[in-house]
Amino acid sequence: DGVLRVQSYLRRKHIPCDVIGLEPGWHTAAYSCSYVWNKERFPDHKYMIAQLTKNNYKVNLWEHAYVHPTSPLWESLKDYSGDFLVWNGLVPDFVQHETRKRFADHHRILMDEGISGFKLDECDNSNIAYGNSNWGFPDMTTFPSGIDGEQMHQIFGVLYLRTLNEMYKQENVRTYQDYRASGLFVSSIPATLYSDIYGHADYVQMVCNSAFGGLLWSPEVRQSASKTEFFRRLQTVLLSAHAVVDSWFFQNPPWLQYDKDKNNSGIFLPDSLEMEDITRKLVNIRMQLVPYLYNAFADYYSKGIPPFRPLVMDFPEDKNVLSISDQYMMGSDLLVAPIVGDAPTREVYLPAGEWYNFNTNEKYEGGKKHEVSIGLDEMPLFVRSGTILPLAKPVQFIDKNTTFEIMCRVYGDGKRPCALYEDDGVSYNFENKAYNRINLWMEKGKGKFNREGNYKTKRYNIR
Repeated sequence: DGVLRVQSYLRRKHIPCDVIGLEPGWHTAAYSCSYVWNKERFPDHKYMIAQLTKNNYKVNLWEHAYVHPTSPLWESLKDYSGDFLVWNGLVPDFVQHETRKRFADHHRILMDEGISGFKLDECDNSNIAYGNSNWGFPDMTTFPSGIDGEQMHQIFGVLYLRTLNEMYKQENVRTYQDYRASGLFVSSIPATLYSDIYGHADYVQMVCNSAFGGLLWSPEVRQSASKTEFFRRLQTVLLSAHAVVDSWFFQNPPWLQYDKDKNNSGIFLPDSLEMEDITRKLVNIRMQLVPYLYNAFADYYSKGIPPFRPLVMDFPEDKNVLSISDQYMMGSDLLVAPIVGDAPTREVYLPAGEWYNFNTNEKYEGGKKHEVSIGLDEMPLFVRSGTILPLAKPVQFIDKNTTFEIMCRVYGDGKRPCALYEDDGVSYNFENKAYNRINLWMEKGKGKFNREGNYKTKRYNIR
């Protein structure tokens, strides 16, 4: 009932959302995991999934890989797991093909019910990270494949992720997942990293630093202490790879009340309607940027260029950017400068050239620092001069039938052509060249574009 109430609220209030994720409470056992629906909390989960699907949501389920004794997977995996238990659960030996097959075969039941992906927790080396804890298996663990616990810690998250991603790929369906551990250059897997570190400044640095390993970081909005903190965090989240509001301990959306106890008692903020309006405005800006971001992700896949990256990757000749870890590029033309803390302004360094404030179109000279004001209902975004920026009319969700109405903003002389990537958005048919590149450029003061490729359906209407 709570899930259906929240999804109905988002659609009724026209606040865009594509995915609703369920945290540990969906299991009969979660630490370790049963991978079986809790019938007391979800007495008719198939009806719930059907309603969410009907309203154009994808459903994501939290889990970790440690298998509870009551799980249907226990007997199947007890001879394919390590010799230590975690939370009294098996640790699958994902190095073995048979282990991955058996684990995936059970998850196919959930996939066939309509689950679009998973949030993979506790697959990092937590017993080392947190000292004396039982969050992970020790290095002395041995596995049937012959590797030890220390070796398994290095690859556990990646193998776990690949096990489930390949299950979807066999059905020619893309999935977008979260996970807690990875290795360098695993950019070919559609997933984002997250952690149990929640500092806002840390999040911004992680977006920058993860790019050096070719990875994507997923900051999230959780509990906030004030209106200002909530929206500053939301701005950062909406300008990252995976825009997540993680309100698992709230009964109501956190922008209506960021105090946990009051939220769960149904006591909303006096200015909750204003909070709701600002949230809608900010999320709609994210939706405007989806075509731009989609092209950046296409470059990520085909060229290995991280869509979110520190300034030094784009401006290596500029010594001033070498130590900047609180600003980053989003694609090739947008610079993000999040505000952390309560101040209404921050100092922003803009590399050489001219730059424009995304919100006001104010022009700045590059190669120097500027004190810039960013409102709570604005985005800390700056656009390089010469950019042709495609912006879409916001939609509440995206599926295979979505068509984007595109209007381009031209900054300065618009001398740099830009591109859009067009495919069905849901399958792997692009691997067989079922996609288009749309090239946009300025010619004698007028916008021009053409399509090149083999994809037959138009996802973008451009004017």
